[in-house]
Amino acid sequence: MRLGRHILAEFYNCSESVMNNVSFIESAMAEAARISGATVIGTNFHTFEPWGVSGVVVISESHLSIHTWPEYKYAAIDIFTCGDDVNPWVGFEYLKEVFAAEHTETQEISRGIVEKVKKYSHIEQVQLTHKPQGKIRV
Repeated sequence: MRLGRHILAEFYNCSESVMNNVSFIESAMAEAARISGATVIGTNFHTFEPWGVSGVVVISESHLSIHTWPEYKYAAIDIFTCGDDVNPWVGFEYLKEVFAAEHTETQEISRGIVEKVKKYSHIEQVQLTHKPQGKIRV
């Protein structure tokens, strides 16, 4: 059992017309979150000079982030979700399509392996969820 899923994605040979378009990228990243089943809390995106975009979509379930290198037609994308109600792969497929990535490479990492969280955080709960229902004792 795990608390979250973290997809690290490499997008190669993307459409040159979108890799430096901050408004398009922000909209696409927010839409990827929504169609994955996530709840969007907010966004923050920035265009660098002379080129490149970095940004994050904060979701109730964690975040999506992107860094683009238009000069290489490349983007690095993270999709980190918690819980079982969000499917990060739906967002990945959407972004692959809208950025017209010719080639992608991905790695999925399980975050917060529950047995390790219990062991190393000294939590004795029988079942640990990604969003506790009661008060957290510190």
